[in-house]
Amino acid sequence: MANLIGDTARSLGLPPLKRAAGLVTRLLPIPQPLLMVGPGASVRLGQAIGDFAHRKILVVTDAVITRLGLIKPMTDALAAGGTAYVVFDQVTPDAPIPMIERGIELFRNEACDAIVAFGGGSAMDAAKAIGLAAANDKHPRQLVGYFKGLHGPVPIYAVPTTAGTGSEVTVAAVISDPQNHRKLVIADTRIVPRMAALDPCLMTGLPAPITAATGMDALTHAVEAYIGLWSTEFSDRMALAAVGMIYQNLPVAFADGQNLAAREKMALASTFAGLAFTRANVGNVHAIAHQLGGLYHTPHGLANAIMLAPVLRFCGAAIQAKLAVLALRSRVGGPGEPEAELAQKFLDSVEAMNRSLGIPRHLDALREADIPGLAEAACREADANYPVPRVMSRDECEALLREALPKKARPRQAARRKSTTTKARARKAPVRR
Repeated sequence: MANLIGDTARSLGLPPLKRAAGLVTRLLPIPQPLLMVGPGASVRLGQAIGDFAHRKILVVTDAVITRLGLIKPMTDALAAGGTAYVVFDQVTPDAPIPMIERGIELFRNEACDAIVAFGGGSAMDAAKAIGLAAANDKHPRQLVGYFKGLHGPVPIYAVPTTAGTGSEVTVAAVISDPQNHRKLVIADTRIVPRMAALDPCLMTGLPAPITAATGMDALTHAVEAYIGLWSTEFSDRMALAAVGMIYQNLPVAFADGQNLAAREKMALASTFAGLAFTRANVGNVHAIAHQLGGLYHTPHGLANAIMLAPVLRFCGAAIQAKLAVLALRSRVGGPGEPEAELAQKFLDSVEAMNRSLGIPRHLDALREADIPGLAEAACREADANYPVPRVMSRDECEALLREALPKKARPRQAARRKSTTTKARARKAPVRR
């Protein structure tokens, strides 16, 4: 009964609030970074940063990127321009709070006045959190939510090394609280980087599974921005462009990681998707994926990829017209086909894309016992934040999560029911002689 009352209250009470928030997002000024695109863009960014005469740059990255020497061309450009820098390469997946605290300490001790985020989404999110926390002398937890800091951060610059998160253009920083197994979102328009370099040369060495998961992350951003209730003409244009580019280039980049043209197109698609969801927000896929990442440390792109098709099917009747448009833009359907057929073709194509990229249908870490808590947290996140086209009840969310259960973790009761049903049918079946 409590679940029924809560679900009813959400379905009746939150849509007007979300519509009001959507009107605000249409008017809210969101800065867009100056983009440098193409081979060598990271070096050109380093040269440009030198012209701003910063005292010292904090370069936020991870140990693998440092070991591979990917940052060296850019840091050489900084040094050649007379700009001092210090490297913080302790970033780990999901940007955990203890790591961010160490970054803040280094930022202060070195008297830095700018930050370069160099890496994947975790590096960029960590850089944003470090900058905002240092500027406001606050703990990162105190900044969770919308516009919790009085002061904006020092200038932040970004060099993404994956094509998926779009964090180089977004107002959000997703960090994790390992103590409570939760992902937390800091949102502030002032943490959008001032400049960003989309350098495909930095992405040619990405392993194929990372290319796949991050590419599906970008697709999820674009699709959720397009089907949500806060979409605008601008966000639709960015989202549809990203979907078309991803369908054409992700399979190529996955099969041939050295293909610079495909890598560059995927980097742009990720950025376009980031611009789309920064304005239009995301939805139920992200609400679920954040819980999987918080509890199991599932890579965000992988969690999105696994949940995208089930959530789209769940929303299908409410978004059929938009699914049909997505089918046309992804070239899995043609003009003149019935809307319902086009919508089904897009749903089928998402599953086919996952299969071709080696994305599993099930999440090995997922356990039946965890599903009620995961569903409750996902519904709470979606209700409070996202303009979803169809509201999930907790029971519906649990059902979506169970689709991702590995066979070994599926409840025995369901197996017994299936066995009982099979036996009953066998008893009723006519004997063939």
